[in-house]
Amino acid sequence: MIKLKIKKFLLGSIVMPLFCLFLSSCVVLHNPPIISTEDFISAVQNSGGTVNYIFEDERPFKECHASTIVETAKGEMLSAWFGGTKEKNPDVAIWLSRWDGEKWNTPQKIAKVREEAHWNPVLFKDQDNIIYLFFKVGKDVPNWSTYWMKTVDNGKTWTEPTELVPGDIGGRGPVKNKPIILHDGTWLAPASTEIKVWHCFADRTNDKGITWIRSNDWDLESSGIHGKGVIQPTFWESQPNHVHALMRSTGGCIARCDSEDGGKTWGKVHRTDLPNNNSGIDLIKNIDGILWLVYNPIAGNWGPRNQLMLAYSKDNGKTWVEFVYLEKDLNPTHEYSYPAIITTRKGIGISYTWRRERIKFWEIPNNLLKKYIAP
Repeated sequence: MIKLKIKKFLLGSIVMPLFCLFLSSCVVLHNPPIISTEDFISAVQNSGGTVNYIFEDERPFKECHASTIVETAKGEMLSAWFGGTKEKNPDVAIWLSRWDGEKWNTPQKIAKVREEAHWNPVLFKDQDNIIYLFFKVGKDVPNWSTYWMKTVDNGKTWTEPTELVPGDIGGRGPVKNKPIILHDGTWLAPASTEIKVWHCFADRTNDKGITWIRSNDWDLESSGIHGKGVIQPTFWESQPNHVHALMRSTGGCIARCDSEDGGKTWGKVHRTDLPNNNSGIDLIKNIDGILWLVYNPIAGNWGPRNQLMLAYSKDNGKTWVEFVYLEKDLNPTHEYSYPAIITTRKGIGISYTWRRERIKFWEIPNNLLKKYIAP
């Protein structure tokens, strides 16, 4: 079980759902974060980092959600998200913007396969600096399918979208978070389906996406996760073939699963002490081996999304230190959610939904992170 240091309730003025009081892994109390949000924003900007919005109120869609980011070979950032009148509506498309180090360009519609909702874009850069964009298309989640496209010129031009696995219904490849490249060059994509029970699995490719091999659904039977189950995992490899996943759940906590053969087979899903409100999370292993996790620190199925936390682990996810609130809003109707996190030349990059109206972006330099973390 993941242990968190204890001092005060995560939810502040928000009352935790009573049923979570009976689930020990949902009741999470901890030390205050290392630095306040306001001081951290100033520190990031003063150390050469960035905190901004990819776009603001003038935008070509009413709502936006589920952003993703990647750094190009030139050191620029690309971000994509889905946008339209409302999630699930048939006008929802995939949009893209570029950060050149000074400004984001005007969002461009990058993909619209047909007049059905588009969902959950995932940007991914391979070993050869080719960038891929995966996304879902479908009237609803249980019946969506995965499309992908690529760019060899850092996002200036793109191939036409094609199905990742022809005939797929339910979703293959990455469902929300980026694939990882294993020590042997294999791509491992964090995947899940939402057909009655929610199940996670891993999709592997040894030929850069031409063919995909699906693992079995991970075993939920003894997990203690109540409700529909688990979805949207995020991966890291701690040593060759030792792959680990954290994932969203309906059980009021983040769940974990582990593999010792490069993601071909997996152990049993189990609970952690990290809270989860049934909303997306993401994680990276930084160049120094430290894990950085972005999540809503709120327990309870379909809990509020008004707080967003950046935490780190120096022991492969056994213990976590809550570093800073990226967002801490007292209004439970405000939403900051579905983070994406990557390593960059400078440090770590993060994007996330800001009230379904904007996408917020951070680039946090490694020299600043090291300042606050004891060796």
